[in-house]
Amino acid sequence: MAIQRIVDTSDHEDDNDEKVIEISLRPATFAEYVGQERLKTNLQLAIDAAKKRNEPLDHILLYGPPGLGKTTMATVIANEMGAAIRVTAGPAIERAADLASILTSLQDGDILFIDEIHRLSRTVEEVLYAAMEDYKLDIMIGKGPGARSVRLDLPKFTIIGATTRTGALAAPLRDRFGHIYRLEFYSHDEIGSIISRASSILGTTIHPEAAEILSTRARLTPRIANRLLKRVRDYADVNGDGIIDTVITTKALGLLEVDELGLDAGDRNLLERMIEMYGMNPVGLNTLAALTGDESSTIEDFYEPYLLQIGLLERTPRGRRVTMRAYTHLGKSHSDDASDLV
Repeated sequence: MAIQRIVDTSDHEDDNDEKVIEISLRPATFAEYVGQERLKTNLQLAIDAAKKRNEPLDHILLYGPPGLGKTTMATVIANEMGAAIRVTAGPAIERAADLASILTSLQDGDILFIDEIHRLSRTVEEVLYAAMEDYKLDIMIGKGPGARSVRLDLPKFTIIGATTRTGALAAPLRDRFGHIYRLEFYSHDEIGSIISRASSILGTTIHPEAAEILSTRARLTPRIANRLLKRVRDYADVNGDGIIDTVITTKALGLLEVDELGLDAGDRNLLERMIEMYGMNPVGLNTLAALTGDESSTIEDFYEPYLLQIGLLERTPRGRRVTMRAYTHLGKSHSDDASDLV
């Protein structure tokens, strides 16, 4: 069983109270949504145009690393449109009949949000093509020689798809989205604003200096920022007076093993193993997975994006390799690696 990391960008909160808190922290409008300014501008224009023409929004595809707010953005879009939203996930739609059940229950103007849309089966995707393009649903009635195809009219709905892997999306499906936007990593100032807003909602007092420390260790990701804030709040309630200051924050993050760049023990282990075994030489993804005991997809989706973003890792045609900045951050020198043995 994989160990849960505090800086994991996946949504792994299991406790019902934590789920309620997570939902309450989500912004409801563009005005409350911090960051992604270019995306918000483009979406606001599309929403205003759709409202003026009294039409549903064209289908939207949101992509980018996990934890950046794709689900939240879909909810905000629905609120700005004044539309109802239904949320599902690619793996949950196993058969064409499952999709048909969902689509026929929608009303005009409704929004269907499909998370992990790249994990839809090809059979389901083929049914979705006509639904997205013509608002028609082809279903088979009966079996054997007597089976016949019936085409049903669907309401004018909008699909918002979210994915961390646009390359895994079939080209015909991708082409049916009228808006395709990438969510970018946030700046430290934006993360600081998100932390301040979340602490206010949680009823927790946090000093500006403590919020700044948290913002530098949240991996430029709102989900991690909120998760760290909640864990530091726990520490402050148990070991202090509930107020989050720099001392409390530093001690709590030390206990969580999150360093000044936001790396945890898993990130440091990955970089250290690469340095010790391969130095600055490139390493294949499958080899990295064997070194760390993680799945290749875990490294690609959860470790790599941030390490690439901050310049501790880089991709080459021959594989991944660490940078000099990784050596400096870990306090390593070339005498610590095995590059002369490779």
